[in-house]
Amino acid sequence: KSMLFLGFLLVFLGLALPGTQGKIISRCEMVKILRRNGFEGFEGTTVADWMCLIKYESDYNTKAYNNNGPSRDYGIFQINSKYWCNDGRTSGSKNACHISCSKLQDDNIDDDIRCAKKIAREAHGLSPWYGWKNHCRGKNLSSFVRGC
Repeated sequence: KSMLFLGFLLVFLGLALPGTQGKIISRCEMVKILRRNGFEGFEGTTVADWMCLIKYESDYNTKAYNNNGPSRDYGIFQINSKYWCNDGRTSGSKNACHISCSKLQDDNIDDDIRCAKKIAREAHGLSPWYGWKNHCRGKNLSSFVRGC
């Protein structure tokens, strides 16, 4: 009986607790969002650059999270808690986007977009993102926007 109860308890907790997977935005939907928000040509970048960045940083998942030791990256653009958002845990956080990191993990990515553009504006490009530097920079990225 206790095993049966434990099974029911685990199923209940699994349903009651929020999942770590957020909204997965489809490739073409993300292309449309980026185009609609003026990413084409922004700070010398293309929508294909941003699509590649998002693919390698979060795999299009709005709830993506990565622990970097003293800081963490949040949301679809993997925005860092040391400089850009406040997670209440990162010592010396600058919070330059004036936002709670948890807001970068909800399904509304308007605030994520504003912060990502601020980061790119200050850096004059996408160099702050290692996903873009390591996988996208200098490559033909046309496949990220093809057919959208």
